[in-house]
Amino acid sequence: MRVKHFYLLVTFLLLVDSLSLAQTETHLVIKGSFVIVDKSPDGDSVRFRPDDATLFKQLKRSYRIEPSKDGTVQLRFEAIDAPELHYQGKGQPLGREARDFLLNELGFSAYIYNNNDTITDAVPREIRGGILSNSAETNGRPVSYVFLESDLSSYQDGERVRLDDMLLAKSLNVKVLQAGMAYYTVYSSQSESQRAFMQSIAEQAKDASLGVWAVDKTSEFTLNGLEDVEENQLILPKLYRRCVSYLRERDKGFSGTLRDWLLADPKRDDEILLGSRKTNLSNLLQIEGTTVRVLFDPLEAVFLEK
Repeated sequence: MRVKHFYLLVTFLLLVDSLSLAQTETHLVIKGSFVIVDKSPDGDSVRFRPDDATLFKQLKRSYRIEPSKDGTVQLRFEAIDAPELHYQGKGQPLGREARDFLLNELGFSAYIYNNNDTITDAVPREIRGGILSNSAETNGRPVSYVFLESDLSSYQDGERVRLDDMLLAKSLNVKVLQAGMAYYTVYSSQSESQRAFMQSIAEQAKDASLGVWAVDKTSEFTLNGLEDVEENQLILPKLYRRCVSYLRERDKGFSGTLRDWLLADPKRDDEILLGSRKTNLSNLLQIEGTTVRVLFDPLEAVFLEK
């Protein structure tokens, strides 16, 4: 009898594991509209109004998602990081070009923006589409693969689907990478198969020197002031954001290099997987005077999700 109970327990645990695995390998379909008027989209983020906001409750860390008064939420596009357009009021080279590429791919045929890069009018004013998501990130943005309405027409709102390479290839995430209008930037929460597919797309764009890859200076750049990384040199946006924050702190009296600044607060010092090796961003920077050398290939890095 005890043996029978043991096998029943093992069977139950295997069933639970298989259900858990199926949950992580599938994504939730959430349909709605992309909204840009009175918003400030950039090359890897846009606001989205779901048809059924209750579906967000099925996402991991859903408690972090707080739709605005108009019912929209800001999305984080999975696996891509486009040049910044308005980080802390500042931007990078190709920021507007990346934004314009994304909006054109979404289907906005015309739009007007002001000096703050806020869209004041657009044709059409909204675009139908949808996202595939599993979770929200630290800032409450659903981590999303983004699709046009036609590419999700065979799926129901609220359905869970397996995201294979054929479906993934239809996503706006992939189209942005194919054009070289964003850097490949992935996190440990993304499946290995999806990372591998996206990496291959990014490698092709890099080999062809498309978009960001034609002017990328991530491997070695000068960091003397903000103008170095805002106007003169395009670097990996994640690293750019650290540089901007560091330079602002330096202006307030921080004495030390970018590496010193990262080491001063573990929250800033991103954890990175390079193959099976786990390390921190600070360990992968070599600084000599105002020259910063990056000792890893962004196409090989996996950032640990916080």
